Amino acid sequence: MSSFHPIGPVVGIVGAGQLARMTQQAAIALGVELRVLAGAPDESAARVIVDTRIGDYRDLDDLRDFAKGCDAITFDHEHVPTEHIRALAVGGHAVHPGADALVHAQDKAVMRERLTAIGVPCPAWARVASVADVSRFADENGWPVVLKAVRGGYDGRGVWVCETAAEAEEAFATGVELMAEAFVPFERELAVLVARSPHGQGVSYPVVETVQQDGICVEVLAPAPRLDAEDAAQAQRIGLKIAQELGVTGLLAVEMFQTARGLVVNELAMRPHNSGHWTIEGSTTSQFEQHLRAVLDLPLGSPKMTAQVVVMANLLGGDDPELFKRYEHVMAHDPGIKLHFYGKQVRPGRKIGHVTALGSNLDDVRARARHAAVYLTTGEYT
Repeated sequence: MSSFHPIGPVVGIVGAGQLARMTQQAAIALGVELRVLAGAPDESAARVIVDTRIGDYRDLDDLRDFAKGCDAITFDHEHVPTEHIRALAVGGHAVHPGADALVHAQDKAVMRERLTAIGVPCPAWARVASVADVSRFADENGWPVVLKAVRGGYDGRGVWVCETAAEAEEAFATGVELMAEAFVPFERELAVLVARSPHGQGVSYPVVETVQQDGICVEVLAPAPRLDAEDAAQAQRIGLKIAQELGVTGLLAVEMFQTARGLVVNELAMRPHNSGHWTIEGSTTSQFEQHLRAVLDLPLGSPKMTAQVVVMANLLGGDDPELFKRYEHVMAHDPGIKLHFYGKQVRPGRKIGHVTALGSNLDDVRARARHAAVYLTTGEYT
């Protein structure tokens, strides 16, 4: 145990990935002390946060020890057992979001039941326990059927788009609990990020377009181009409604499909989110500062954009781990590009950082972000 003595409020983050790492930047300016629970000392946030505790987020005793002395507890991921979160709250700790809210980001079937009940547009869905259940669902809703792991899936993992019963059988062979959803013929994917504080203040960031590749977000365009003002307002209303009805405290990211018939909610996350990384430079208040404000029940900050157009491009690891040698070209080629690296070992396909470009012309800003992202990860010019 270190002799660390905080001088400001202490926010404990369970998990030490890049989200906790980037929250440290906002915490410094606010005078907030961060504590992280890491599985190992070389995890992303553990490399930069002084008050790092090593433990297992699945172990209630580790969580209780970690929570001692924290003014608020929040999360870098959704995988902490729901019953442990509830136990922390019963023990007198301020946990944001609480178990009753976070379960909707942990359990997709619970999420669908609740969103359907409050009138949020969702795909047709059903709990399924067998291939026969999937076939009956397909008889009513058509093939393909999207099978999802009820718990634990992210970045395209735990999702199977099945054209036939035989393909559904392969998903069941994994042994995980599954649910079925009707395939949504969407035009593009959108996301809206909202924040809500314990006393009920809420704000919404501009709606963004997210570009996916192999189930992983590779690009975020803010604001979503060519989005009708009424559709943008509806997306923000949906996000704020979900936050209020589910009792979310902190950030809520709502991923949506835009279809010919309107907006359909796909997934929820209750923490800072990849779709909001652009806010570090692109908004008056970054998502990381906003999350800290919310979990400490401080007045929320302005979500106003600092430029007409902001594009964030994720950096996915390639075959060459030596990225630092390519900084010089990117910085000299475009001094306005902002680089963020997560302190992670480079592996093919792994999110290792992102770049952000700001400006007034979407095509120009997007090209700048793409050039930087491609060169940093491959050494090739676009």
